[in-house]
Amino acid sequence: MSQTDTSASVFDGKAFVRTLTSAPGVYRMYAADGSVLYVGKASALDKRVASYFTKALPLRTQRMVSQIARMEVTVTRTEAEALLLENQLIKSLRPRYNVLLRDDKSYPYIHITAGEWPRIAFHRGSRAAPGRYFGPYPSASAVRDALDLMHKLFRLRGCEDSVFRNRSRPCLQYQIGRCSAPCVGLVSREDYHDSVRRAGLLLDGRGEELLGELGAAMEQASAALRFEDAARLRDLIADLRRLQARQYVEGGQAEMDVLACVVEQGTACVLLLCFRNGMNLGTRAFFPRTNGADAPEEVLGAFLSQYYLAQRPPREIVLSHAVPDAELLAAALSEQAGRRVELKTAVRGERARYLDLAMRNAQLALATERQSSANQRARLEALQELLGLESPPRRLECFDISHTLGEATVASCVVFDGEGPVRGQYRRYNIAGITPGDDYAAMRQALERRFRRAAEEGVLPDVLLIDGGRGQLAQARDVLDELGVRGVELVGVAKGEARRPGEETLIRPDGSELRPGGGSPALQLVQQIRDEAHRFAITGHRGKRQKLRETSRLEDIPGIGPRRRAKLLKHFGGLAGLRAAGVEEIARVDGVNAALAERIYAALHGLDSPGATAGQGGTR
Repeated sequence: MSQTDTSASVFDGKAFVRTLTSAPGVYRMYAADGSVLYVGKASALDKRVASYFTKALPLRTQRMVSQIARMEVTVTRTEAEALLLENQLIKSLRPRYNVLLRDDKSYPYIHITAGEWPRIAFHRGSRAAPGRYFGPYPSASAVRDALDLMHKLFRLRGCEDSVFRNRSRPCLQYQIGRCSAPCVGLVSREDYHDSVRRAGLLLDGRGEELLGELGAAMEQASAALRFEDAARLRDLIADLRRLQARQYVEGGQAEMDVLACVVEQGTACVLLLCFRNGMNLGTRAFFPRTNGADAPEEVLGAFLSQYYLAQRPPREIVLSHAVPDAELLAAALSEQAGRRVELKTAVRGERARYLDLAMRNAQLALATERQSSANQRARLEALQELLGLESPPRRLECFDISHTLGEATVASCVVFDGEGPVRGQYRRYNIAGITPGDDYAAMRQALERRFRRAAEEGVLPDVLLIDGGRGQLAQARDVLDELGVRGVELVGVAKGEARRPGEETLIRPDGSELRPGGGSPALQLVQQIRDEAHRFAITGHRGKRQKLRETSRLEDIPGIGPRRRAKLLKHFGGLAGLRAAGVEEIARVDGVNAALAERIYAALHGLDSPGATAGQGGTR
């Protein structure tokens, strides 16, 4: 049930409170322009909302309350439901005064694929592909460190299947002792699968079991006079012992996160130290937007709900500060995890040492971030001076176009603010209905789509960078004029004659040119934004091009229509799973006979089709 006050004049908070229930729920505060000021939860809505209008408030809260034009509330059945709804609304509405966790990427895993010769690799996103997944890890660097260890200890392959299938001799990874070269048969299938199984034991935290197995294998090799094998196993055991001494936490199978929060002058850092199955998976620093909050307890409490309600929490979370509503948070996280989750602040022994380590690292990370923010502000001020703006730009956008000879054209739009890239607001535009290779038409289409929406939503950049010369800039100027968009500073970014960084020319709509040189902080900022737009466009273009080519490859197989194609992709979890399957597995899919399975396998692996003609294997 929802309730709203929509009065146009000064908001009467006390009158609104008299209409509220004492049930739990979520309240939302709106400014006169319709933007969301704050989202909060309450065990009793009337008492919580009344506290904003009947008590002395901190300065930040006073400022927020003075801007309220209307409020909305949503009643929930329980306080735990209110917590979940609050978290969802904060993520979707991005309120002006809430603490916001900026990172929105999915969490990284290690993936050991299925198949005859499993591959170990970094994975982010859907876990639909067959195989085993380990994680989530706190950061991409933690995954890469773990993968580096797996390659050194167990010599598992990390190459793509397309590379693996076409090797005729061992690659460099074999030469440096990081792969056993299964691609060319230098390791038996049995030995390779033993290595895969042992890697899984270590990633599962079953290190002692693995050490016992390796010790027994070493003794057997020594007794059989296979001294080279025994020496290799001895070295592996020694490496694992050193790893345990460095990484393991007391408590054997500890599943624990340690969180330390530091706030200084409006900037916050939350450092996560992660243990799973007793193993240290590494650290990660987060820098939430505090939006005026200066209490570590408030920042840490907001982090807990936004971070852990998006993924399965560990059994134990050690905190540097006691957070508000700790019991409610613990109950909500326990319900989500399906087991008990403890929040701890008073810890001793090794956990206290880990908390101290996390706190010191949080302080160092915050100092580095503040220095980076200071550099960003200096570059924005330099750009303000270069372009003659009244104030430093608060929002900058850059557009770029990417295609290959007109194929799979994609436009990108990246967004930067005073703190750097705002990746959650990046956009890609699939360009259609133009002459292939017409960059001007592609730019016009992307800008029309972006700024037609901006005219409705009112979100405009202070500076709009266009990657290109006068022609591209003219397209942007025409689009903004046609849509009646005002107040946007247009700048074209043209490469120098030798295309060397630092020699770019900045072109203004009036035709004037600026060449600030490579030492200019303003040009360095423009280069950073332009390069990010270029990277984002190329990534989207390559993905689109690959998808088009792979989909086309499946569609071109005689006997494969939309229904069979959908069945195949659903059965194998996508084209990668289908490509990894054998003929017999493909033939098990409903509606696919042996002849059609052979044609599918041949087409996906670049082999000669077994003499099939169009129409064999059934109708579309």
